[in-house]
Amino acid sequence: MSDESRHHRTAAVIPAAGRGVRLGPGAPKALRALNGTPMLVHAVRAMAASRAVSLVVVVAPPAGAPEVKRLLDAHALPERTDYLVVPGGDTRQESVRLGLDALPDDIGTVLVHDAARPLVPEETVDAVIEAVHDGARAVVPALPLADTVKQVEPAPKGEPEPVVSTPDRATLRAVQTPQGFDRETLVRAHDTVTENVTDDASMVEQLGLPVVVVPGHEEAFKVTRPLDLVLAEAVLARRRANDGF
Repeated sequence: MSDESRHHRTAAVIPAAGRGVRLGPGAPKALRALNGTPMLVHAVRAMAASRAVSLVVVVAPPAGAPEVKRLLDAHALPERTDYLVVPGGDTRQESVRLGLDALPDDIGTVLVHDAARPLVPEETVDAVIEAVHDGARAVVPALPLADTVKQVEPAPKGEPEPVVSTPDRATLRAVQTPQGFDRETLVRAHDTVTENVTDDASMVEQLGLPVVVVPGHEEAFKVTRPLDLVLAEAVLARRRANDGF
């Protein structure tokens, strides 16, 4: 294998060890059914749909790795894409780190993707990978904000919150996943940053390194609340109607 092909081998890490309490009681969020198929399977297929992704590492609930492995074994994935299932940690950051630790040495580009974003299109995944291959150390897909945003002074639950300012939304973006990284940069961030972590890209920012944005997609929304499940089902129905997805 040439040095260039080693540099361009890409893996996706999907932390799926959380329970997703905002969707209510029941199975962990990543295992909730969407059109009869667990969201996690949709998310893995979304990463595997990119021909550039050669490995998907799923970070499962600590006691649930065998169940997740059986689940993935039971669903068809592209033959060109391998996958691993590893037990996760107590936090998302710890789970991502455990996923990184499981990667082979010849992986140079790493995607980190939310299992709760099961419908991200292939072109968004490819755009993130391409930006990393073109030299960016950290890349996030994002969308412009449609709503006006207010910064407020937090108040006790149920009480009115005073507005502090109205940021210029032209300079703001709603960030999605997969986020893409040069592997060395992401490992360094996880070795160094332990506080004020909102996503993996924010860790790279804390290192003082640049993070760039590529266009996201409206279908890469995060399934967090019951209404999101309804929207996701509608997206899948539209895809089936349009192209037999």
